[in-house]
Amino acid sequence: MPAQLALAILLLAPQLPGEPLRRLTHSQYNNAVRDLLADQTRPADHFPPEDFVDGFRNQARAQSISPLLAEAYGAAAEKLARNAFRGGDTNKLIPCRPSGPSDAACAGEFVKRFGLRVYRRPLTARETQRFVNRILQSGDFLKGAQAVVETMLQSPNFLFRVEREGSPYATASRLAFFLWNTPPDEALLAEAARGDLNAAGTARRMLADPRARQALDDFLSQWLRFDLLAGTVKDRRQFPQFTPELAEAMAEETRLLIHPLVWEDRDFTELFTARYAFVNSDLARLYRLPAPPSEFARVDFPATSDRAGLLGQGTFLALTSKPGDTSPTARGLFVRDHLLCQTIPDPPPGTNSTLPEVTADQPRANRDRLAEHVGNPVCRGCHQMIDPVGFAFEKFDAIGQRREKLKLTFYPQFGKESKSPKPETAEVELDTRGTLMGMGAGPAPEFSSPTELGRLLAASPICQECIVKQLFRYALGRRETAADQPAIDAAVETFRRSQFRFRELMIAVATTERR
Repeated sequence: MPAQLALAILLLAPQLPGEPLRRLTHSQYNNAVRDLLADQTRPADHFPPEDFVDGFRNQARAQSISPLLAEAYGAAAEKLARNAFRGGDTNKLIPCRPSGPSDAACAGEFVKRFGLRVYRRPLTARETQRFVNRILQSGDFLKGAQAVVETMLQSPNFLFRVEREGSPYATASRLAFFLWNTPPDEALLAEAARGDLNAAGTARRMLADPRARQALDDFLSQWLRFDLLAGTVKDRRQFPQFTPELAEAMAEETRLLIHPLVWEDRDFTELFTARYAFVNSDLARLYRLPAPPSEFARVDFPATSDRAGLLGQGTFLALTSKPGDTSPTARGLFVRDHLLCQTIPDPPPGTNSTLPEVTADQPRANRDRLAEHVGNPVCRGCHQMIDPVGFAFEKFDAIGQRREKLKLTFYPQFGKESKSPKPETAEVELDTRGTLMGMGAGPAPEFSSPTELGRLLAASPICQECIVKQLFRYALGRRETAADQPAIDAAVETFRRSQFRFRELMIAVATTERR
């Protein structure tokens, strides 16, 4: 099966000069079989994991099909087709009642209708006849239909987004995968067939569909790396309250902050300045807030709080920390990469990134320890860009709890002499002054808390453009090039002119001409 699939891809590729093939992501595959077959088993969850490239899992240059993935496609197609007709045509896939195994008219009607949904375009006469013959030669109509479904689900026409520019079906497919994260439905394909599809108007209508909210969540989870949060491990001795349930509550808080900004057409830059949170009882305790009137209710921060928006949330603070300590470097790198789209190169091979050890005799804060990086000429350039950003978060520990001082605990180590058999503790003052270099002419802005940095990011043209670039990369499945800058500039202008309404940005990106 892997060899057959690879050969089919090679045969298809020459038909698409200049157009890179984009494979369905695992989430798009799951959504597709759900919509096509009413199958809720999410088979792609068991496929080989996808790689993050340029911040997302849907980038074309990382979407080759390995032999292992091809084998998984074959096994999934066989199981899906078998389940689709288990007990007969219970899911009403066949739009007619066949008079017998040789009912060519009914076979043709089924092949054309189902093939349109699977291939996201009308089948050619040759394709139609080949699938009809498959049914007629089977000797059992349902068995033949099952074989057709299995074959179509392994076709590159299904597994890859073959979107020829200028075709209304290509436009329908592109809009559906971007705005719904699933193939176009029958209504959208019918609109394409009639020639009634208007990209901007259709996109606006599609954003009113509940599927658009699910697609937004897919973008958010990748942009903000919810997968890392779900897999985060913390030192149980220091943070016994950090559980998988708390990690999921953090991700939900972030979704609940962003959803009203998008779907109620509010200023999206409030993502960085919001002086409130959506918390359950666990998060309220973590943030030392009053218990919410209901789970994930909105609670305002006290006037004295340093928290604001995404940068004050457990999501950001926990996923950018180590198991037992904060990481100014990781926090600064996240801001540079995800929120400013500024690429910081990896350290040169052989670079020693080990920080000075902290002992009970010499307790030190991360700022003092990281000073050695700035003093090293090999490390200085990058760490001057990222560490000063992360210092502003040092009053929030590795799971996002507020602290005035750094409390260090030193446990007796097996096989080593210790002054005391009990753990020793020490407290260290925290200096949270930070700077944001590389933000344009003039001195680097200064700040000392998530609140102050959030205000700077919200007002920064670089951050505003980065939001556009992140959505552009997700929508087009590739990193932007110099040729894309006019389109990005136009989307940024639309975003600003709309007073940062994210839905208007989605429409602008959805209607961007591909280059």
